Amino acid sequence: MKLYPGEVDWESRIDGDPERFIDPSDLLGPGEGLPPELAELETTGAAHKAAIAELEGISVRARLLLADEYAGIANVLTDAAACPDPWVGPDPTQDPAWLDPQGRSTAAVRTERRNIAVRAAALELAVRLGMSENMVRTRAAHADTLRERCPKIWAAFRAGRVSERNATSAAQQAATLPARAAEAWAKFDEWLETAAQTLAPGKFRTRSRVVRERVHPERLDERHKRAADDRNMWFQPEADGMASFTVFTTADKALSVFRHADAHARHLRGQEGEERTLAQLRADVIVDMFTAGADSTAKTGTWRSRASVAITVPVMTLLGHDDEPATLDGYGPIDTETARRLAGEASSWVRILTHPVTGTVLDVDRTTYRTPKALKRWLGVRNQVCTGPGCMRSARDCDIDHRLDWQYGGKTADTNLTPLCEPHHVIKTKSKWMLYRDEVTGATFWTSPTSFVVPADPPPF
Repeated sequence: MKLYPGEVDWESRIDGDPERFIDPSDLLGPGEGLPPELAELETTGAAHKAAIAELEGISVRARLLLADEYAGIANVLTDAAACPDPWVGPDPTQDPAWLDPQGRSTAAVRTERRNIAVRAAALELAVRLGMSENMVRTRAAHADTLRERCPKIWAAFRAGRVSERNATSAAQQAATLPARAAEAWAKFDEWLETAAQTLAPGKFRTRSRVVRERVHPERLDERHKRAADDRNMWFQPEADGMASFTVFTTADKALSVFRHADAHARHLRGQEGEERTLAQLRADVIVDMFTAGADSTAKTGTWRSRASVAITVPVMTLLGHDDEPATLDGYGPIDTETARRLAGEASSWVRILTHPVTGTVLDVDRTTYRTPKALKRWLGVRNQVCTGPGCMRSARDCDIDHRLDWQYGGKTADTNLTPLCEPHHVIKTKSKWMLYRDEVTGATFWTSPTSFVVPADPPPF
């Protein structure tokens, strides 16, 4: 084998002298070859104890910082509600000659100002702290709940003796107790003060739920009727062309569906030639129940759904010169086989051609059935989600907002239009958050009430 200057024939050296690569410390017993003071630490385990003690200290300091963050977020939102002017501008109701164009009372207008100020402040914190608005508001709510209803657990959290997960579990359960049940709050706080500091998160979550049931002053039947009104379903995109959905419904119905799917899956698992796992079969059974249509005897009747599908296809992929994945509107990248299948099954589909390097839209197909307004379609292609900072609501569920209001001379053109979900539309319209556009580069950016500049988020897909 030819070697170049500076190269080493590692293969020959390993074969010729394998012991050259053995670490001598591997052949020594605990403490051997070390100074006496270090040998004692290693042989007695004192070094490990010291490392564990250091980690405990780090954990306590981290808890202290997290608790301070919770408290700080709650304070900012509380102050925004108490003094809305920095977030939404001067109070017009202070003018004796003021009349509300919508005919609302002074109290109603001031209530709206407080609500919008809190939302504007939450958005400010979200972009500055790198959180979602929901996380900001949730942390503020947890802090307020613990302060008011669980002062003992709150004090232990602020002292670093309660983990964040246990603190949030306590807050979630305490928040569901009645608003004027001070006695129930006190019992809940007292019974869980020690458990919050000693139990692992999983066990404490169960413990807090049990205690909440015991101290709740209302009968379970009454609470169940109200809780059933909150039934819902959520869709969550996952990696590798997968997704999940969660259904929140009454326990008996959820258990019935699970048992039906489980029993059917176990039956199929026992069939000759069946290679799918039980987990895969359960998932397939559930999905088939919906995609194949409801039973004709069910109350909802028989149904089939064929939705219009929007698929973004890179032009080089369409020409067969590349394998870059297509993009399914509302989800993200999908494999080409799925894209072809959806296009074949859908009653209509939108083909969107993009530049192979820049991703710029080259063409929007205008031959689909029930073609929407061309401008609205273009905006949905350019901005697939709400342009509010951090927002992932689909553009098709958003309002089309005039960046510069129509009443102030704003044009109905793509340079002045952008999709905004209802919450961010309200914040832009009624708070001091402003959306700007650089007329030279076309770049858009937000400016917060505290003059913090936030570039518009790039497309997520």
